[in-house]
Amino acid sequence: MSGLLDDVKEIVHEPTQQRVDGGVDLTVAEVYTIDSPGRIDFGGGEVESAGLTPHPRVWRDPDDDYQWWELSAGTYLIEYNESLTDDALLQPRPELVERGGSHPTLRVTELPRVPLTVGGAGLQLKANARVSSLLPV
Repeated sequence: MSGLLDDVKEIVHEPTQQRVDGGVDLTVAEVYTIDSPGRIDFGGGEVESAGLTPHPRVWRDPDDDYQWWELSAGTYLIEYNESLTDDALLQPRPELVERGGSHPTLRVTELPRVPLTVGGAGLQLKANARVSSLLPV
């Protein structure tokens, strides 16, 4: 298969992440807690990044290969394992939305950190969980 798959690098497990509709699922590399506000001004001379801290991970089972993030309701930033080299549409996977998490749908040419909103009772994410999809535009 070619197309979008050729534009996504650092794929964790291609057979699992490759979608039948030509899209590619993306996996979480890191979840950040937003500790202090960022700044955006009109002219761009006073733009400042928000303060971020990697959210702690925990072992749910000593036999697991990967740890979990236990996220309370709120907003976080997620970072992907993968990178992108061309245009695509980034959207949350239904599995994320149906469990109370969401992020904006964006047309992207690279993969920025994306705000993840967690509602209600919170959300547990395992490292490398597939939370987003890239679709061809």
